[in-house]
Amino acid sequence: MEQGLIHIYCGDGKGKTSAAVGLAVRAAGCGNRVLFARFLKNEYSGELQVLDRIPEIEVIHLEKSFGFIRNLSEEERREMQEMYEGLWHTILERTRTEKPDVLVIDEFMAAYNYGLIPHQEALCFLKEKPEGLEIVLTGRDPVPELVEAADYVSEIRKVKHPFDRGIRARRGIEF
Repeated sequence: MEQGLIHIYCGDGKGKTSAAVGLAVRAAGCGNRVLFARFLKNEYSGELQVLDRIPEIEVIHLEKSFGFIRNLSEEERREMQEMYEGLWHTILERTRTEKPDVLVIDEFMAAYNYGLIPHQEALCFLKEKPEGLEIVLTGRDPVPELVEAADYVSEIRKVKHPFDRGIRARRGIEF
């Protein structure tokens, strides 16, 4: 790709991560190298099993999952903050050294909105990204400066969801 663009998949509907995974698989199928990172998700999601088998896709795995931020103690929040700041710096370093064609950052909006990554550094990275790097960011509630930085913004809106009826996430469908 000569000119990489920035995508945001946002909204309260199901499918943001699925869309990002689909784009990653499409890119890999065309011979592009993909770096795939995730914030605020666990390591048990089914898509990771498949992405790890695709040679063109490198998934950055985390050593720990934390659950919902609202349920964490102060100590767990500090640990989470440190781990995600480390993940952010790993993303920046690997983007610089490995020069992937596509970078997917799942749940970027939540990490940004909760202050788990440095705002100015993130905005600077997006504005000064390598010219050929395609970036895909997912999550709810992108702030205006992120929307402004993006080339694509696709909103996935919930009309109806089983969770509203008390049906918990099901393995292979929601995770």
